[in-house]
Amino acid sequence: MLEPRPGHRQRNYTTTSQNSIAAPPIDFGLPEGQSLPPPNSHFARIVPASPSYFTGKPDFTDDLLSLQAILRKYQTLPTVTPGQATRVAWQTLAQYKLQAGEPVKTAKYHRILDVLKRLNLIHPALRPTEVADALDKYKRDINPYANVPIPGIIDDDGKTWAIGRRKASSAKVYLVEGNGQVLVNGKSLSQAFGRIHDRESAIWALKSTGRMDKYNVWALVSGGGSTGQAEAITLGAARALLVHEPMLKPALRRAGCVTRDPRRVERKKPGKLKARKMPAWVKR
Repeated sequence: MLEPRPGHRQRNYTTTSQNSIAAPPIDFGLPEGQSLPPPNSHFARIVPASPSYFTGKPDFTDDLLSLQAILRKYQTLPTVTPGQATRVAWQTLAQYKLQAGEPVKTAKYHRILDVLKRLNLIHPALRPTEVADALDKYKRDINPYANVPIPGIIDDDGKTWAIGRRKASSAKVYLVEGNGQVLVNGKSLSQAFGRIHDRESAIWALKSTGRMDKYNVWALVSGGGSTGQAEAITLGAARALLVHEPMLKPALRRAGCVTRDPRRVERKKPGKLKARKMPAWVKR
C-alpha cells in the first residue's frame, strides 16, 4: 500500500452522502388538496384537432388518411373478385365537393375512390362494422341495380342500329345479316376513307370477332375528321353487333370496342404555342 506524501492531505471520494445537495421543495402556501391555478391563456398555444389543419384541403386529407388507415388495418381479410363484389353507386365529384366544402380535383377524388373500391372487395360475411360505416359515408342513396340499359331491338327485317361517338364525330350504324358489304354515307369503305388505318378502324369490331362475311354495315356519320368518324363507326358497329350476339361482349371488350373513348384534343392556351408548348426562351 502506497503511503501518502508528506504534507499531502488525503481525500475520501464516495458516491453516497448523508446530506442531499438537491434543492428543497418549493412551498407555494396552498391549502392541502388544492392545485396550482391554470397558466395564463393569453400565452397558450392553440393546437388544432386535425393534423391536416394547415394543409390546403384538410377535410379531403383527413378522409383519405382515415380510409388508408382502415385499409392497412383490414387488408389481410379475404376478398372477392370484382365481378362478385356488391355493386355500389359512389358519390359524384360534385356531391363530394358539397359535402367537404373544398375544391377537390378529379384526380384527388379518384384516390379516395380507389381505396373505397378496394375496401368493397372485402368478403361481405367478414366485413367489419368500421369498414361498412366508412363505405356508407360515400354511397349514394339510390339502387344501383335499377339502372338497366335499354335492350336493343331487331326489327322484322333482321336489322338493328346503334349510335357511336368519338371526338366531334357521331355515327348511326345499321347492321343486318349479309355477305360483308360496308357503306359509309352511301360510299364504299375505300371511297369514304383514304387512309388504310381508318378503314381498318371502321370494321375492327367485325374483324376482331371474325364476323366480316356475316353482316352488312351501312353508316351515316357526320362531324369531325376521318379518324373520329372511323372510330365512331367502330363503337356503333360493336353496339349493334351486341344486339345480335350478346355473347361476343368479352371478345369485343378485349378488342377495345365496347367503351367510348372520351379523349379530345386539348385546347390552346394564351401565351403558349399549342396546348402546352411554350415559346423558346431568349436571354436578350
